[in-house]
Amino acid sequence: MKVAIAILTVMALAGWSPTTRAAERVSLRNGFALRCDHHALVDGRVRLYLSAGEDNYIEFAPQQIATFEKVADPPPPPAQPVQANAMRGAKLTTADLAEMLARAGQQHNLDVDLLASVVKEESAGNARAVSRAGAEGLMQLMPGTAAQLGVHDGFQPDQNVRGGSAYLDALLTRYNDNLALALAAYNAGPDAVAKYHGIPPYHETRVYVARVIHEFNRRVVAREAQTRRPLAAAQASAANQK
Repeated sequence: MKVAIAILTVMALAGWSPTTRAAERVSLRNGFALRCDHHALVDGRVRLYLSAGEDNYIEFAPQQIATFEKVADPPPPPAQPVQANAMRGAKLTTADLAEMLARAGQQHNLDVDLLASVVKEESAGNARAVSRAGAEGLMQLMPGTAAQLGVHDGFQPDQNVRGGSAYLDALLTRYNDNLALALAAYNAGPDAVAKYHGIPPYHETRVYVARVIHEFNRRVVAREAQTRRPLAAAQASAANQK
């Protein structure tokens, strides 16, 4: 697994240099598809630029890419009224959410406890959560980001978790496994991290990073303690039999 504990971070993402400014649909070999503004090859990695600039991108190994297809620029997502009960949507069962996170963690080689920590901070497990800024679902994806990640319905839990996990995976790769920077970019955007050359001085972002890392550490410590219990019991039993 990529992330172990504390501010140990997860993956590595590099990229491409611009080859075209036309919008593109990118199909991955795992069946996932997303949309980007343009792409480039940089240091042997494929960099997918999510906007016309050079700062907002995600990266993949060339062998992960199946095809590129030029497409018309998508229209801006229509404003969707938020129902009064949208923030009170039904939560998934613990087992349902755990299964989704386990699948996403395995696909992206991410620690499931990291994903669970992000979901807890983002939405508290509410698949119908909507932020003041319009971010949607379990991992609070903005509609534009969700569309670029191939997520057609941000309130569909499995789609949302797959898209959010892919985005976090890409950010961890982009920031050379620096978990704090990846989380800051997840919360405030890569442009803000680039502007301030680190975690932006936003109170919300700094609190967000600290809370997710604290929760992740708590979960890892609890998991390791749970793993040690059977071993300790076996050792105690063996000692009693001597």
